[in-house]
Amino acid sequence: MLRFVGRVAIVTGAGNGLGKEYALAFGQRGASVVVNDLGGSTSGDGGPSSRPADEVVKIIKSHGGKAVADYNSVEDAKAIIQTAIDNFGRVDILVNNAGILRDKSFLNMTEQDWDLVHRIHLRSAYLLTHAAWPHMRKQNYGKVIFTTSTSGLYGNFGQANYSSAKMGLVGLSNTLSLEGAKYNITCNAIAPTAFSRLTQDLLPSDAEENLKPAFVMPLVLYLCHESCDATGSLFEVAGGWMGKVRLEKSSGAMVRRPNTPMTVEDVQANWNDIISFATPLYHLTQTDQVSHILDSIRKINNKDEEKGNEVFTQTYSYTSNQAILYALAVGCSLRQPNSLRFLYENHEQFSVLPTFAVIPCQSLSMSVMSSGKLGFDIDLLRILHGEQYVELFQPLPTSGTVTLKGKIVDVLDKGSGASIVYDVEMFDENEKLIALNQFVIFSVGSGGFGGKKTSEHQRPSLPAPKRKPDQICRETTTIDQAALYRLTGDSNPLHIDPSFATAAGFSRPILHGLCSFGYATRHVLHTYANDDSRLFKAIKVRFTKPVEPGQTIETHMWREGNRIFFEAKVPESNQTVLTGGYVDLHDVVLNTTTPGTAEVRKRRKKKIKYQPHLLHLISPK
Repeated sequence: MLRFVGRVAIVTGAGNGLGKEYALAFGQRGASVVVNDLGGSTSGDGGPSSRPADEVVKIIKSHGGKAVADYNSVEDAKAIIQTAIDNFGRVDILVNNAGILRDKSFLNMTEQDWDLVHRIHLRSAYLLTHAAWPHMRKQNYGKVIFTTSTSGLYGNFGQANYSSAKMGLVGLSNTLSLEGAKYNITCNAIAPTAFSRLTQDLLPSDAEENLKPAFVMPLVLYLCHESCDATGSLFEVAGGWMGKVRLEKSSGAMVRRPNTPMTVEDVQANWNDIISFATPLYHLTQTDQVSHILDSIRKINNKDEEKGNEVFTQTYSYTSNQAILYALAVGCSLRQPNSLRFLYENHEQFSVLPTFAVIPCQSLSMSVMSSGKLGFDIDLLRILHGEQYVELFQPLPTSGTVTLKGKIVDVLDKGSGASIVYDVEMFDENEKLIALNQFVIFSVGSGGFGGKKTSEHQRPSLPAPKRKPDQICRETTTIDQAALYRLTGDSNPLHIDPSFATAAGFSRPILHGLCSFGYATRHVLHTYANDDSRLFKAIKVRFTKPVEPGQTIETHMWREGNRIFFEAKVPESNQTVLTGGYVDLHDVVLNTTTPGTAEVRKRRKKKIKYQPHLLHLISPK
């Protein structure tokens, strides 16, 4: 015989029906019982009355058991738990059984009908369990029963308030079973059907004989016995029949297509599979459900990876004129030292700025985005250039034809949008690798497809050292800077058309991010490579804010060996526009025209006038 000697059980609503049956059985089997009952009506009106609880206590004691009456409302949960502590010193078992009914059709239901039922069933179960929880944790033992209902599991006309509260108890039990496991606290829910004050007007005439509370009681007591380790379970029980209920769902369908926002039509096309239970799935834990969903997503991602193996190829021819145009577009001027080497094709050291490598590669990227092969409908109003990486394996030719090979390496789900990461390799006419570009493009509104958040293929940006910058370069762009830069190949109207810029949320056309990128690179080359592009190895940067044509770009630089960390700011708006940037050099050669800090301070004292459009080195404050 299963006994409860030394255990303390609290049963709410124990003056009648199921609660009375539980209390008597616990008392008979040796438990000390707190018999809680307010003594009200089934609708929560009337009372209180001590008679129901007193009668049950009297019966238990007459059979040699231990019991105490408690007349508190279940909303006074702490007082009920305290009754157990004051009289028996502990609480081991809590049976949340008390309840009321206020049945009405949904149209006629009042807020009071709704709130009172929820307070007594759901909120009070929370309050009671919450008050008992610290005691159970401290003693590393506890058994909690939540009384749900088939009305909650399946619905019942006129019981919107009751059924929703009862289903809430299932979720509460499931969650607390997880939280209590570490402390040897089990939580289970039962959905009983029995003849009682609450159900006597709802059940057929023979229910009193065939659906006795005594036929439910054994399940509750077993779940509360120390030999039972069941937790997080839901049971239906009626008339001596009892069974465990578990969640079943259809095998469903993966509606999402690779790299494509889901549509209503996708759901419609897969509807029969979505609702089919031909091969149902059973999940007992949240982890099981998540694992199944992730397996489906991995299949999608595998398709993405297969798609990522596709290589886009294109050739690009350019002359020295285009290289010179690019240099002008990113701020080169004959008024700057050493600039002639980038602006005159017959100069003995004529060379191409390293960041010109983005121009041929960007032509391929635009082809990729407009090809439809990404799986996204690209809207020029809704794409942003997020990050850029460029690495040179040899100096760029001053003219010629290059072969571009592009490959999508990842598509990341950022929630509000999708990040498309793709690499473009550039080869010379002898098929030797010249450069690698990595573009990270953000497509606003294309996220939420369940993909991964990060990529091992993405070149990381790096934070600047936490000290004052070693050098700062400042240069003002012209009002025509964006109009000039777009001639290099990026003809997005966002940078020239005021109405288009307004539609995209800007007060006026903005400068290309890659133009700001070119300015900052020039500043680093000027300061740490004496404008020698042959010393350039690689650059990485993140675009954070736009620059408006006519504003000043101020590049802050920190040297760590041959790596130059940098950020770019706009003094006029006090915003940082480029972050996480660094330039790797093969060697550092300080510019012979670059004044040291002392020289800069000396010039400041003489109040040498700042001239826009010239490259100025200023002393860090």
